[in-house]
Amino acid sequence: MMKRLHLERWSAQLLSPKSRFYCPRRHPQNLLPRTATSIPASLRMQSTSAFAEKPEELIQEDGEPPVEPPAERKPLPPPSAKVAALHARLSLPSKLPLQTLARTLVTPSADPNPAFNNSALARVGSDLLNYHVSEHVICTYPRLPMAVFYASIFAYMGPDTLHLVGRDWGVQPAYAPGKEVDVGLLQYQHLDANSEANKTGKTTRNEAPYYRRGMASRVVYDDEFGDTVRKTDQITDPQPMNKAYASFVAALIGAVYLHAGRATAKTFIQQHILSRHLDFSKLFQFSQPVRDLARLCAREDFEPPVARILSETGRHSRSPVFVVGIYSGREKLGEAPGASLDEARIRASVAGLKAWYLYSPGAVTLPSDVEVSGNQETKKVFEPLHVDIGEIVA
Repeated sequence: MMKRLHLERWSAQLLSPKSRFYCPRRHPQNLLPRTATSIPASLRMQSTSAFAEKPEELIQEDGEPPVEPPAERKPLPPPSAKVAALHARLSLPSKLPLQTLARTLVTPSADPNPAFNNSALARVGSDLLNYHVSEHVICTYPRLPMAVFYASIFAYMGPDTLHLVGRDWGVQPAYAPGKEVDVGLLQYQHLDANSEANKTGKTTRNEAPYYRRGMASRVVYDDEFGDTVRKTDQITDPQPMNKAYASFVAALIGAVYLHAGRATAKTFIQQHILSRHLDFSKLFQFSQPVRDLARLCAREDFEPPVARILSETGRHSRSPVFVVGIYSGREKLGEAPGASLDEARIRASVAGLKAWYLYSPGAVTLPSDVEVSGNQETKKVFEPLHVDIGEIVA
């Protein structure tokens, strides 16, 4: 026995908007009968809202699967209070979402998926941080030797320094990574205290025994700190705490750069990294300062350096003090005290070398200052900076 279909339920005039939206197939209205007997008069006098209140059954044709309304999207869980507090504490730009900030706290050792860890952001932030720190050091002290330059870069952006920066920001590490861990904690696999990080494997250098690893080759083959670069670096292995914090700080700089722009990232680096005081005079270590000072004077066409006693006291006592000055003609290159004449002469030579290498032209316009200035009215004019011929080659 065939079941009669009620065509009035298919009519677009009687269906509610919700029913019309989920209708599997909409039929043309010209197929509906237009006779008055198809719909009772009592029903025609009522509005369509009266039918919308009653649940209506969807009629499916033969062979068609039932159409179900799409499930409602569940609201996203509220962000962690730690992430929101970190965002406000660092005065991060509003363009940086909390989800990206939470991603910077997940290292590759905690989650190897590059779509959810901070490996990509850390690479961008590390390169940007290296550029601005190197630019600041070179433009401020253009005569620094390469060994001191590498030491200063490591002092500004090394793992130990970035570890202290992350600690100062109030970021705490998680005991172990996992789904139940608060996203506001730094997640990484802890390295055992009795074990060391894997430093074995081939590097980008030629491992032939007759190749010497000098300062010039470190500029070409090594990383920003002058250390060798491994061809296969297992970033998903357990790592020490300072490396985890360093990746987080670099990833945060990369996130600020991607969401807020280069000018904001540069300001962030100046406020949190370059604002730290670094005494460059303590980074020097000379093996033959007297010889190096003599070669420096010969290269610059200065008169040969001469040591002169400026003052002394207690020559025949147990603790004598001699003050010696190094002169090149009438110009005094350095001055230092010592317990003996040789010690005072060596210290004075070291002071003369430091005075030469720590020369600073003062406040200058950096190349990045011209690049980040988008407004033509306030755009700075770049002035060529001092470029030194290099350090003294022994």
